[in-house]
Amino acid sequence: MLQNIGVPGLILILVIALIIFGPSKLPEIGRAFGSTLKEFKKSTRDLVSDDDEEKPEKKKEKTIV
Repeated sequence: MLQNIGVPGLILILVIALIIFGPSKLPEIGRAFGSTLKEFKKSTRDLVSDDDEEKPEKKKEKTIV
């Protein structure tokens, strides 16, 4: 889908966002997007670390049985 946007594509997206939302709302939208991205990364990191912690326990159970 969105593999390589590139600099021209990014500039185009920013210009369209500036036209639609205006200069006063753009920083607010940026902060909201940043906090959403931060929360998403934290959640995925937690899920991956939970999976990594469960795998050794399953191996131990198999060797004990």
